[in-house]
Amino acid sequence: MPSLKKLFFYTILMAVLLPGCKSQRMLLHPDSPIFTKQAPPVFKVLLETPEGKIIMEVRREWAPNGADRFYNLVRYGYYNNTAFFRVRDKTWAQFGIAASPDIAQLWRTKAMPDDPRKASNERGMMAFAFKDLNGRTTQVFINLRDNSPTLDAQQFAPFAKIIQGMGVADALYAGYGESSGGGIRAGRQDSVFAGGNAYLKQRFPKLDYIKRAVILKN
Repeated sequence: MPSLKKLFFYTILMAVLLPGCKSQRMLLHPDSPIFTKQAPPVFKVLLETPEGKIIMEVRREWAPNGADRFYNLVRYGYYNNTAFFRVRDKTWAQFGIAASPDIAQLWRTKAMPDDPRKASNERGMMAFAFKDLNGRTTQVFINLRDNSPTLDAQQFAPFAKIIQGMGVADALYAGYGESSGGGIRAGRQDSVFAGGNAYLKQRFPKLDYIKRAVILKN
């Protein structure tokens, strides 16, 4: 018979693990109405990385569909353990392909309607990546410089701004450039979607990862 001390330990452990497991299971059902909840007008999200913490402020007025999608994905842990798989030094840092191939493949085609661009792609602003009109899904990038001269005209619609930790974003490993997945438009992401983190860690071991992404309480 297990001791009371062991039973207590396992009870606490399960209390910690089960909510996360449930969230991961919910991500296997991208058509669930839970992913359509409207985000608050303004909220903050923390990204914990090996280089430190990044905090962003999301403003729904800038891009309602993008803010809602990001809010719901963060709520259910989609971005936990995901890689900054495309970092171009002093240009941008992109993430948003799920760690698990099963989850990544399910969300790959779950596109949302485009938002008209209201904010500009200045340094520190964040937007969803896309290839086709109304084709944004889960991939997000941080502008590491003022990219407005090129990206604004292409209608990349920022939904958030980094308010703390831009130095952390600047320090993300950029040595692989476009070779570790590239952008959606380059058409070289199939291996990342098929292999997930196992593929990335084997082929590109120096990449940085988001340990967890959480919505901060006011």
